[in-house]
Formats: sequence, C-alpha cells, structure tokens
Amino acid sequence: MRIFLIITALIITNTLCQAQKYSLILNLKKDVEYTQSNNSEATIIQDINGQKVNMIMTIRGTMSYLVKAVTNEGFNMDVSYKSLSMSMQLPQGTMEFSSEKSSEEDIFSMILSEMKDKIFNVKMTKYGKITEVKNIETLFESAFNKFPNIPAAQLMQIKTQMSKAYGEAAFKGNIEMVTAIYPTEKVKKGDDWIINTKLESGMSADMTTTYKYSDNTKDYYLITGESKIETVDKDAYIESDGMPMKFDLTGTMSSDIKIDKESGWIIEAKISQLIEGDTFIKENPQMPNGMKIPMVMKNEMTFVNN
Repeated sequence: MRIFLIITALIITNTLCQAQKYSLILNLKKDVEYTQSNNSEATIIQDINGQKVNMIMTIRGTMSYLVKAVTNEGFNMDVSYKSLSMSMQLPQGTMEFSSEKSSEEDIFSMILSEMKDKIFNVKMTKYGKITEVKNIETLFESAFNKFPNIPAAQLMQIKTQMSKAYGEAAFKGNIEMVTAIYPTEKVKKGDDWIINTKLESGMSADMTTTYKYSDNTKDYYLITGESKIETVDKDAYIESDGMPMKFDLTGTMSSDIKIDKESGWIIEAKISQLIEGDTFIKENPQMPNGMKIPMVMKNEMTFVNN
C-alpha cells in the first residue's frame, strides 16, 4: 500500500509540474553586461553554367549587451562588437579577415578592427523583439576615413556591402533569429506559439517559426523551433557587386535554444538552416544574356553566452 501511495504521489506531482505555466521572457538587470558569441558555417553550392561551385563561409563574432535602462517596454542597451572574423573557402583559394589583424594591406580586416568596441544603441522588448537600432552605421562609416586613397566608386561599393552585412536591417534580423523566441503568454511544457521574423542580409526573407516549450531542467528552459523561410519581392532586383540580382529561395530552420531560468538570456542555441532555390542576374553590360544560378545553402550556427 505504501509503495502504491508513493507512486501515486509521484504521478500527481509530475502531472502538476507538467501543467504549471511559466513566463518565458527576458528579465535582464540594469547595469549588467550580457554577452553572446556566435559561430556560423555555411556551405553554399551554386550551379553556374552546369558547373558546381562550392564555397564555405565561416563567420564568428562576440557581442556585448550592457543594459542601461529597464522600462515597461523592455530594455535600452549599449551594444558593441568585441571581435569579428570571416573566412571564405573558394575554388581559387581561401580568404580570411579578422578584427584582430592590423595590416594596412588588408582593407576588410582593418574595417572589422575599426568596428570593435564602438557602441551603438538597441531597444529590445522582454520578448526579444528589437524595436530600435541607433548609430549602427557609425561602426563602419568612421573606418572608411582610414582609406583616403581608395577610389570613390570602390569605396561606395564596400560601404554598400558593409551596410547589407552589418547595417540596421541585417543586425535586427540576425539577432532576432535567436532572441525573438519568447511567447507573449505564460506557457506549460508542450505548448507552442508562432513568431514571424524579417531577415535582411543582402536579400529580404520572411521567417515563420513555431516554437515549443520542450523541457524544464535544473539549469535552463529548452525552447525548440521549426521555421519556414521564403524570400519576398521575388521579382524585385537589387544591386549586388554592381549587378542587378533577384532571389527566389525557400528553406527550413531547426532551433534548440537553452535559456537561463533567472534572466531569460540565451545560454546556448544550436540552429540548422537549409535554403535552396534560384538566383537571377538581370541582363547588364557585364552579362548581356543574364543568368539563372540554382543554389543550395546549408548553415550550422551556434550561439553561446560567455
């Protein structure tokens, strides 16, 4: 009888724990610095005139988020990059750039170096949505003053590429991919909710994610996500490397995200993306007949709190 009562009590306790609802939100503290390091390795396969061209791009970075104020809406933060690096393995060789290099012959590395420790301002809700980004363009604008001898046309092209990679829209989409994950209502284990995110990094895409409160351990809550990604404005051309291009891509993304029970900050996130479709180059003086380029991109990303 005693064993039966113990088992019954355990079943009841477990059922109550399963049914208990939690507020999975950010609960950051004023004057506390939160960090995030990310590593992204993307394998891109393009079919150019029947020939497969492979490229592996690795991007790493560490960011600091210092909470300056806690408001009813969320958090005002001073944000800065602590390190940035990028490498590309191409058929013709490997290129590497890093904020830790200082060679004047390596223009891109010097720009990354100039971006370090420069503060810009971010407002983020307690649900991880970014509502405002200020002064981010100054990160790389000041860096261009280091290169007075670069021709104006080339300098403008570099500025455009930097803005697409690190500007306000790109920053917002890249960060929200891992922070805009929290439900607006209390949830119990097994509940799910939907979040819509806009991705901007050279091209525009909509991402719709179904997140799920999957586990509750001693140290963290586990949120998992399944996303669908689709480029928007499929008929709209944008300038890329001096040529008009448009994108028709779709994809999926899977996320496993551990969040701290006290602060709600990301402890660790593992994200897998698969995107495929076609890139179109419009007829132009450099390419009179235009081109259609089928492509597949597989991206493995990790985010950790240092």
